Amino acid sequence: MDEQGFFFRDTWAEVDLDCISENVASVKRILPAEVNIFAVVKANAYGHGDIQVAETALNAGASYLAVAFMDEAIALRNKGITAPILVLGATRPEDAPIAVKHGITITVFQEEWLKEAVKSLADDHRLLIHLKLDTGMGRIGVRGKRELLAMEQLISEDNRLILEGIFTHFATADELDQTYFLKQVEEFHRLLSVMKDRPKYIHSSNSAAALRFPNAHFNGVRLGIAMYGLTPSKEMENEIPFDLKEAFALKSKLVQVKRLARGDKVSYGATYEAEDEVWVGTIPIGYADGWIRRLQGQVVLIDGKRAPIVGRICMDQCMIQLPYELPVGTTVTLIGRQDDQFISVNEIAEKLETINYEVPCIISNRVPRLYKKGEQIVVLKNYLLNK
Repeated sequence: MDEQGFFFRDTWAEVDLDCISENVASVKRILPAEVNIFAVVKANAYGHGDIQVAETALNAGASYLAVAFMDEAIALRNKGITAPILVLGATRPEDAPIAVKHGITITVFQEEWLKEAVKSLADDHRLLIHLKLDTGMGRIGVRGKRELLAMEQLISEDNRLILEGIFTHFATADELDQTYFLKQVEEFHRLLSVMKDRPKYIHSSNSAAALRFPNAHFNGVRLGIAMYGLTPSKEMENEIPFDLKEAFALKSKLVQVKRLARGDKVSYGATYEAEDEVWVGTIPIGYADGWIRRLQGQVVLIDGKRAPIVGRICMDQCMIQLPYELPVGTTVTLIGRQDDQFISVNEIAEKLETINYEVPCIISNRVPRLYKKGEQIVVLKNYLLNK
């Protein structure tokens, strides 16, 4: 694109905000009216774009945002987001005043943290807190009634600390075997039962639990992967009560086309050798963009047909075997739909032997994002030029 479009090579990601809006609205319709949606926009909204997804989710019915770290929350505040934001991960106790300054809610999971944090708070500070309980995930979280009661007592005795919520996280909500999930639900109820006063928000469900287990909704669910139109796991594909709309696509264009003779080789290590005369095209995307070397052999879509990546993927380029001669500038779809063909994020994840969460997250920020909303397409300025 030209300077008005803000990027200068023919590789980009497309994010369909209407899909995200529809996914949030679909979840909202199956929830009771009193259940709040926490839209999880950590990791740059799973690689989709934090501010664009945050605004879309809030307009579609989410009432709270959730991120991993305070840096992400402050970035949203600096971009104009005024909605409540919960930091799900750890925050340093000495940074509590920064959270107050920006109106950010933080997660607390240690009694000692509270004792250290109050040393940094001024008399007029009011720090919003959600307590995290470890019911079996084995990550951050309070384990045991004694520490939970001690933390509740500390908070109740200091008017600078506002206990707004309490939550846990399920380890196996996306698996068909419910044994461990039910054990965690039971433990969450057990810990809640010892509290003298329950806070405003109680939330335990991730996308999988929100879609499958009404008994775990409480009055808040954290909507992450399903918001982006991706299934929480392959196991539960048939248990989703509506069609998810996949929002992420990845595209490029041919920058050179050449005819190779039998025996000609392609790319580093000469791992591909033409068995016959063949047309090969080069596209400007490589492992520095997150299109990693393990995707050698993965197909892409061109002219409505599936075509394999041949030779090793380079840092900035890769080559594809064309079905026939095609002109420079022809669009290549690496993820997404072209005519009646579709390459899903799940297909790429299967090739990489990983989960779909990882795929959009690893597409680097040097790949510009284009945002589709209705008939409009908005280009997010390439970070290399965003100065």
